[in-house]
Amino acid sequence: MGLGWSSAEERRPLLPPPPPQARPQPRVPAGVPAGRPPPLSGRVYGRRWLVLLLFSLLGFAQGLVWNTWGPIQNSARLAFGFSGWDIALLVFWGPIGFAPCFFFMWLMDKKGLRVTVLLTSSLMVLGSGLRCVPVSDLEIRKKLIHGGQLLNGLAGPTVMNAAPFLSTTWFSPDERATATAIASLLNYLGAAAAFLVGPLLVPPPNGTAGPPAARSAPRIQDRIEAVLYAEFGMVCLIFSAALAYFPSRPPFPPSVAAASQRLSYRRSFCRLLSNFRFLMIALAYAIPLGVFSGWSGVLDLILTPIHISQVDAGWIGFWSIVGGCVVGIAMARFADFIRGMLKFILLLLLSGATLASTWFTLTCLTTVTHLPLTTATLYTSCILLGIFLNSSVPIFFELFVETVYPVPEGISCGVVTFLSNVFMGVLLFFLTFYHTEFSWFNWCLPGSCLLSLLLILCFRESYDRLYLDVVVSV
Repeated sequence: MGLGWSSAEERRPLLPPPPPQARPQPRVPAGVPAGRPPPLSGRVYGRRWLVLLLFSLLGFAQGLVWNTWGPIQNSARLAFGFSGWDIALLVFWGPIGFAPCFFFMWLMDKKGLRVTVLLTSSLMVLGSGLRCVPVSDLEIRKKLIHGGQLLNGLAGPTVMNAAPFLSTTWFSPDERATATAIASLLNYLGAAAAFLVGPLLVPPPNGTAGPPAARSAPRIQDRIEAVLYAEFGMVCLIFSAALAYFPSRPPFPPSVAAASQRLSYRRSFCRLLSNFRFLMIALAYAIPLGVFSGWSGVLDLILTPIHISQVDAGWIGFWSIVGGCVVGIAMARFADFIRGMLKFILLLLLSGATLASTWFTLTCLTTVTHLPLTTATLYTSCILLGIFLNSSVPIFFELFVETVYPVPEGISCGVVTFLSNVFMGVLLFFLTFYHTEFSWFNWCLPGSCLLSLLLILCFRESYDRLYLDVVVSV
């Protein structure tokens, strides 16, 4: 695929050899074993930003479709007869979609990024289209919506795992963390957009704005269907763009690490499961991010008992994720400039997340702590929590890859996101089938953040991929 999209000029050798009579003897850099051939410098292409844009938009759409129902759960109950169990299950399809995660890891490792992205986007087209089927029977319509959410959940493993693989394949070492941040955090930004789009376009049934006719069940159902059709159209457009142009790799690799041989699929899992340091940071990532994702998905249900409206809950969720995306990209850019500081950055972010989650939890306990429960305090604590946790995602991803290199990026990040969704799924399962009171969910946030902070403190960092790029490319 790469050669088909490259020009003749781009297919020239990376370093054209000098004439035979003037060819110097190769200089072996310090630290490189004798007999190694002279290194080649990588090449980056301007099209890498287009590839990054298409993948990021795919992640954005997947997050938007996944979080469609949580921010408008009160309206959906009136329009489609959803119960609280239905709303939680619609969010639950996200972690359930990670069940075939290992298949997508294998597909990415064996067939490349293009095949994986096209399969993922086609699942999203089917899923978002299934939700739009006009059926008058509400029971059948609910089943179609649940099926569509499941198909969209099956796209999660690719959009959440492939960001480090894409950044290594297309970007130079001083741009990798930034590309990873953009590709991974746009999925969260899509979930944040659902907090904004849903409450603004779909009127709440118990709202006071507008005439009662505008808040009737048929009117609300029409608004929800308009949102579903708009999301379906966006997914189809992204799929068409990826089908027209999304190469698996550039004609020439951008770095030594991108061109190096990786471990096989089976050996990669053996390496990961036997690497105690990887298991430490995998748990440090999976526990707080899994809890936070589940908490965000039912944020409206959590805030309803303390008399926070659907619109306010939507704005809180929106700004918490948007802030995390902005700060996360800034932190990743900082990590590209100051290499070898990933652990220090994570310690700062997790410390802030622990403090912010503790503040939010104590604020909700007004009868015990007597802290002021206002919209300002809820906004501030939730936004800070989202900023600290969401911005840690690309830093974690880069640290995973550095720790277990030469394990392929898609496999290492796939394992940790699978674990994260397991924690999220267990919490949502308990929430859906065995519990109706949500205040206990708030206590999971500071506990998981503190545990992650302690694991990172005990972690001994290493930068195997960065060492290869810096030493072998000199």
